[in-house]
Amino acid sequence: MTGRRDMDDNTLIESTFSAIGNSPVRDVPTVDVSTRVRRSNHLSVVASLYRHWPEYLMEVGEVGFYLCVACLVATLLQHPASIVRQLVSNGVARRALMGLAMGATAIAIVMSPWGKRSGGHFNPAVTFAFYRLRKLGSYDMGFYIVAQFIGAIVGVAVARYILRGALGNHAVRYAVTVPGIYGTTVAFVAELAISFLLMITILFTTNHKKLAPYTAYANGALLALYYTFEAPLSGMSTNPARTFGSAFHASYWHALWIYFVAPSIGMMIAGEVFLRFRKGAVPFCAKLHHANHERCIFRHAQKEV
Repeated sequence: MTGRRDMDDNTLIESTFSAIGNSPVRDVPTVDVSTRVRRSNHLSVVASLYRHWPEYLMEVGEVGFYLCVACLVATLLQHPASIVRQLVSNGVARRALMGLAMGATAIAIVMSPWGKRSGGHFNPAVTFAFYRLRKLGSYDMGFYIVAQFIGAIVGVAVARYILRGALGNHAVRYAVTVPGIYGTTVAFVAELAISFLLMITILFTTNHKKLAPYTAYANGALLALYYTFEAPLSGMSTNPARTFGSAFHASYWHALWIYFVAPSIGMMIAGEVFLRFRKGAVPFCAKLHHANHERCIFRHAQKEV
């Protein structure tokens, strides 16, 4: 037994009792490996929740705010009774206004005290991509994603309460994201492409000394452009939680898989491209705005940008 590095609990207990002249080892309750693993995992889950619950709640608030604004602006621009809808008849112009509003909202979230602390993900695909890049642990990743989906449902619920029946109008439909006139294949490719571009922009800007302070603005500018020009192809999501929140309240599940699969794949590909370009060097952090005094729960690389 001296050649073994790791002794199980029963062997360790037996050797201890033998050393002190106490023999009834059979009376000691046994603890198998699977039980120890379950206990360890349970403690890790509890520890993650205990230590990082403020960041999880911040992600709930960030996604909820984003969805609430999306619903309010969509109603303002699309509802037949809205004065803005009557004044702005051009579809491109309305999409541009939507893009400006949502791009500004994204910037505000990332640059807010909550965004600076939680990382400003408010997107399960972004969180999963950073998890694949080993910037956060599996429990933090899981809690972040759960928080983001809860936030999406709550955000639409708040907008639904504020707008009463207007959000359910056929012209608004809870701001659901649906494939455009070219069908699901084009919608899938479009979502994959815009998600890839969004994530690769986040990775390269946050890890470049001169560009890092402008990550939020680059992110917001891309969203504004997506809403203006890409929305006719896929409805513009890049965010599984954003699509799910609207679909949940509208009970509209058509092609939902596109908005779960395409953004996740697109952002994972972006992560792989980033690693190859940097010859395997991982990102420094998972925050979209790291140069602040808020605490950081993510894993950092050895060298900062």
